[in-house]
Amino acid sequence: MDPQIKQHLANGREYYRAGEYERARPHLEAVRDAHEDFADVHNMLGFIHYEHGQPEQAREAFERALAINPHYTEASLNLSVVYNELGRYDDGRKMYEQANSARGSGGLDQLEPLARGKIANMHRDLADAYAAVGLLDHSIKELKKALRVCPTFVDIRTKLANALGDSSRYSEALDEFQAICDLSPDYIPARTHYGVTLWRIGRVAEARAQWTEVVDRDPSNRSCHVYLKMTEPLSSSDSADADSDSGSDDAETSPADADSDSGSDDAETSPADAETSDAETSDADTDTERQSAVPAPAVEDDDTAPLDPPGIDGEASPDHPQD
Repeated sequence: MDPQIKQHLANGREYYRAGEYERARPHLEAVRDAHEDFADVHNMLGFIHYEHGQPEQAREAFERALAINPHYTEASLNLSVVYNELGRYDDGRKMYEQANSARGSGGLDQLEPLARGKIANMHRDLADAYAAVGLLDHSIKELKKALRVCPTFVDIRTKLANALGDSSRYSEALDEFQAICDLSPDYIPARTHYGVTLWRIGRVAEARAQWTEVVDRDPSNRSCHVYLKMTEPLSSSDSADADSDSGSDDAETSPADADSDSGSDDAETSPADAETSDAETSDADTDTERQSAVPAPAVEDDDTAPLDPPGIDGEASPDHPQD
């Protein structure tokens, strides 16, 4: 999402929650004009129209919100009120009954995107707490719960893939990484970690292919430049020179030999050190975007995403389309 539109969305929601509807209105209209598929934006604008004695405009906004998300209970109730205001009593009664029957059904598909994002983030935070004390199996379970709520939050799926790799469940980890690359090819942290996991199990050529993809998409990515340099195959002449100079196989640098005599930062980094500053920075950006876009994230407090997040999210949720 464009940063300016993201700021309009945040400002509009903040002013609306504070009851400052006139200040919220231009921000929400700017979001609506740029992104038609934010159901909560249409709902808020509908309420503002209603408050200003514009029931027809309110009806159109509420109906648009429900077209995007048919399970939007608040919009259903608002539309019921407007129908009664317009003398459409049968339609108002039906809409109220529809909204009332949807309450308490207990299905995840009934949750608003904002609620789904919050729940997914809570599972993620609990997973982080388990991982911090070495309980990886419990961490993996929580991450899977988070993904059942928001399956296209790529930052959470990346955490799951890393946890699976740390548990030596490499086949499952690789499946998750591939799913992320298919869903969000430009999500750099996943490709970086994908390469690290491939390197761990000796599939160096495939690891290099992932890191090459990263530097092609992000030429400033220092970590993957280092990984590629460290895993670069020696030519036969280089190998012979190295053997003659050192008299041992130790002359060849590998990712495992991260601490070399050069003392450079590059030598101190290995692909096994997957939590690089590049990944952390990208993860933080994902959280910020998802929080503001999920009927948002949000956020709430996402330290890794996408996720909005197409929709992160990946997710093409009604209120939280990913960029």
